[in-house]
Amino acid sequence: MKPTRTALLLIMAGLIGTFFIYDLQHYLSLDNLKSQQAVIADYRQNNPLMALALYAALYIAVTALSLPGATILTLAGGAVFGLLWGTLIVSFASSIGATLAFLAARFLFRDWVKSRFGNRLQTIDDGVTRDGAFYLFTLRLVPLFPFFMINLAMGLTPIKTRTFYWVSQVGMLAGTLVYVNAGTQLAKIDSLSGILSPALLGSFALLGVFPLGAKKMLEVFQQRKVYARWTKPAHFDNNLVVIGAGAGGLVSAYIAAAVKAKVTLIEKHKMGGDCLNTGCVPSKALIRSAKLLSHIKRAPEFGIAKAEAEFDFAEVIERVRQVINAVAPHDSIARYRELGVDVIQGSAKIVSPWAVEVTSETGVQTLTSRAIVIAAGARPFVPPIPGLKNIDYLTSDNVWDLHELPKRLLVLGGGPIGCELTQTFARLGSQVTQVEMAPRLMLREDAEVSDIVRSRFQAEGVDVRTNHTAKEFIVENGEHILLAEYDGQTVRIAFDKVLVAIGRAANVQGYGLQELGVALSPRKTLDTNPFQQTNYPNIYAVGDVAGPYQFTHAAAHQAWFAAVNALFAPFKKFRTDYTVIPWSTFTDPEVARVGLNEQEAQAQNIAYEVSRYGMADLDRAIADSEAHGFVKVLTVPGKDKILGVTIVGEHAGDLLAEFVLAMKYGIGLNKILGTIHIYPTLAEANKYVAGVWKRNHAPQGLLKWLGRYHAWRRKV
Repeated sequence: MKPTRTALLLIMAGLIGTFFIYDLQHYLSLDNLKSQQAVIADYRQNNPLMALALYAALYIAVTALSLPGATILTLAGGAVFGLLWGTLIVSFASSIGATLAFLAARFLFRDWVKSRFGNRLQTIDDGVTRDGAFYLFTLRLVPLFPFFMINLAMGLTPIKTRTFYWVSQVGMLAGTLVYVNAGTQLAKIDSLSGILSPALLGSFALLGVFPLGAKKMLEVFQQRKVYARWTKPAHFDNNLVVIGAGAGGLVSAYIAAAVKAKVTLIEKHKMGGDCLNTGCVPSKALIRSAKLLSHIKRAPEFGIAKAEAEFDFAEVIERVRQVINAVAPHDSIARYRELGVDVIQGSAKIVSPWAVEVTSETGVQTLTSRAIVIAAGARPFVPPIPGLKNIDYLTSDNVWDLHELPKRLLVLGGGPIGCELTQTFARLGSQVTQVEMAPRLMLREDAEVSDIVRSRFQAEGVDVRTNHTAKEFIVENGEHILLAEYDGQTVRIAFDKVLVAIGRAANVQGYGLQELGVALSPRKTLDTNPFQQTNYPNIYAVGDVAGPYQFTHAAAHQAWFAAVNALFAPFKKFRTDYTVIPWSTFTDPEVARVGLNEQEAQAQNIAYEVSRYGMADLDRAIADSEAHGFVKVLTVPGKDKILGVTIVGEHAGDLLAEFVLAMKYGIGLNKILGTIHIYPTLAEANKYVAGVWKRNHAPQGLLKWLGRYHAWRRKV
């Protein structure tokens, strides 16, 4: 703890200790107040300003130090100053004291609490950021919640100080008025129970319900405002209309059909979306072919003196198409129609909150629906680099149209897509130069992960250029050249084809969102609340178009919540659960992660311990000549609770599943260690990393005594 915090804590502890050691609370009792009422009233009569100042200072001190006696002081305010002045003084003094307690808790304990419980408090912090004023207002109206606890607890949240102050003053005003008024009748009060009568508590409870009702009324008002210019149909053709047949759209439609809702799915291009046609499926098929070639080049490692492979790049691309065709029936129109989904191939345009206009080969039709799910996906982001538009550039969308292998391929981007395709084309025989403006590849991963991936790339002949910023594309004598800035100098990089892989942009234009006024987030995705709703409550968004994750499995995850909320609101709604989201980058070695890594834990000031197991010691990895990489687990200090896992190595994405399950259901490393894993498998690494944690937390004192016990047993 910093010296200033320690000093403040010692001062506060000293003041609180003095209060109790010298029994000063005796003076803040109802009996003492009644016995001294005449003396206090006389002093106030002769010294009005001094009495006011002393009273306010005492009230602020008691409240700021969270001492008992605020209720008695409030009664005293009514008895000494009357209803009007008593209410005014107590209102400001209590709010100032509460804010000082709030600030003290924030200064002393906020960082410690965040470092220890940051991940688990994220949901609370998000809720307070969004609705903190309502929460606080409700608590202030109900005296059953001790106000000093509210002050301290709110100091640990991100609520703004000014918001805390004014909400506290307004929220406590009703209770202050009641207590001060009771103080004006002090002679008639025999005990505090006379104030806290059932009727009075019932009144406070009703006051507590008020902000909740007010919030609901505000929501209704906002909805009426957003829907004001639209006429709601008397009847609907559908319970749900889904726009986009990628992962998010397909799952939304599937769920709706499964619960016997009338659902229409609209897709303007190909069923399966990006994942099937230009993303996950084709990239993994191409990666597999390239990996086979890499193994053939490594033949001596497997005891094979010489192995060669002849291939035609066009045939490799043809295999990719065959894989797409083999998977396509899973996402086909025929399958979904068989499930009960009405599938339309055409362009959708939302023309009202309850109506979608569809243009197809058969003409134009308008469908009405109680709810709409937007699953329009994203497209490759193409940066506005001068000269790029003059070049026939590639993206993850059109790279599959290549028929000839580029001799010199320039890859812009060091993220997951850029890294996967960089290694793949290098293994297929291209001379690949990878340009990344950041200081390392895969910036979201820990530095040691980036180093392993970069080392493998360089070993396989990739020219990795980090800290290079693309400035301009030019053509000189028929040759394509990138001008990049590196260390203040201009670098020239010649290439035949360029692949742009620096991210994806949400598809938010072209289907009526601007005309409707659907709000966008700062990331230029559709702005959604925790229920996947846009600013139109009956219009939902999932997948890449909504974010924050651009993973197929994240889109499918969101789709369940969106579909269920759309079909069953207002009776029941579910918040999308983002607590355990895994992902994998399919380079070689694979990189898979769930939860926190070290750089994120450090950035969020979350305390952690690291257990690390190197794959070089794993029998199956050695047998497979894949003895590289590691499993790294972050845990709560002193406990086996998992905060995050990073795996680098063969089949890392598959190995991660055990930890995803463990984090989802609160299973710690002790139970993973106690679970039988088949020998010899790569999955044993998960057990062994749990063993590393166990050894690091072995009870050394107990083991020393056990050693003595066994030595004694050998002698008897």
